[in-house]
Amino acid sequence: MELVCKLKQRAADNNPIRVGIIGCGQMGSGLAHTINRITGMTVSAIADIIPERAINTFVKMGCSREQILTVERVQDAKDALNSGKVIVTPDALLMPTLERIEANVEVTGIPDTGARVACASISHHKPIIMMNVETDVTVGAVLNHMARKAGAIYTVASGDEPGVCKMMYEQAVLMGFEVVCLGKGKNNPIDFDATPESCEEEAASKDMNPEILASFLDGTKTMVEMAAVSNATGLLPDVPGMHGPKVEVKDIAKVFITQEDGGIFHRRGVVDFSTGRIAPGVFAVVYSDEPRIQKDMKFITGAQGPYYLHFRPYHLCDLETPQSIAEAVLLNEVTVTAETMHSEVVCIAKRDLPAGQKVDRIGSADWLGKIYTYTQAKEKKAIPIGIATDGVVTKDVSKGELLTEDNFVPDVSKFIYELRQKQNSLIEAVE
Repeated sequence: MELVCKLKQRAADNNPIRVGIIGCGQMGSGLAHTINRITGMTVSAIADIIPERAINTFVKMGCSREQILTVERVQDAKDALNSGKVIVTPDALLMPTLERIEANVEVTGIPDTGARVACASISHHKPIIMMNVETDVTVGAVLNHMARKAGAIYTVASGDEPGVCKMMYEQAVLMGFEVVCLGKGKNNPIDFDATPESCEEEAASKDMNPEILASFLDGTKTMVEMAAVSNATGLLPDVPGMHGPKVEVKDIAKVFITQEDGGIFHRRGVVDFSTGRIAPGVFAVVYSDEPRIQKDMKFITGAQGPYYLHFRPYHLCDLETPQSIAEAVLLNEVTVTAETMHSEVVCIAKRDLPAGQKVDRIGSADWLGKIYTYTQAKEKKAIPIGIATDGVVTKDVSKGELLTEDNFVPDVSKFIYELRQKQNSLIEAVE
């Protein structure tokens, strides 16, 4: 593989790709350990608001305490890197300024932080690889536009569902198929009432932040992941929130097809998910009425068609992300980007919210995310999830209702709010 050869050469030249990681929770720490095992790539810096987490990660990777320097000033960071040390910092925005760091990976999951780091990386012409998909589904289109204009790299990472689904989409199209559905397995039914308190015990057993676990259980993460897939491919949710039926692998190509052919969809070209025994797999249901393709598929796979299942039984999250880093640095290529907004993830009240209530962030007890088409969300004046945190309810909102411009005001002081306004203007100019 060309990437592996290039990385081996970087190692032989004593010039590995020096990576910065922003956010050292479960995924960030895992990514660091993965990179630590890759020839020609190394972690040189980690930013986290709790520096001790980053220090512990470096120690577990084999660094001595003397090799690790905690810094808050740019010059101190540069001096440390130039002297061969690794650095830890609580300041995420310091990372894009460091010349010796060739690429940064954003893993905080906090939309405003992700937007700030991505913009800073673009302005410094440093590749930014986003595991923070929450930022991407809110302002990914404008960030992609800014990066291209600046000749920089902005991309969502491989390994998570958006990257793997985009790969399957391109493979299918390049084999002459029409993509009917891109989907993922969700390993449990959605619990719309999940809160950090209700899943605290499970989170502790999995060494997870309870808010992050709640965002998985309440469906927000699934909505975010498939919205990123939608925005990268143009496929749309068939209904708000998607269908999400419990379907096993053997029946996917019978259910995730159009109603006229016995399935559940109103049209072809959708994103969805299943709660059957599919996770951590992802899938594409594809279609061809070409007789020769049908003949070859029957000969090769035994499938009758015209609908076919392409199934990948895994996505490996942070373990696969180094491929995006290598592609960005060595090939100047992106994995997943949004040209425009096809889908939007918007806020639904998890509980009754009285006027004057300041709402918390993703995974809280206040709201969850639900996917709509961008057109539907715009018509309803729905609030995108990435600009909801710290906003204020202006009219009483009942459990299950949308947060909209008529009953909610975002925190307009946040950077991501400003960036979202730029994206709205960009999209309106194109329309």
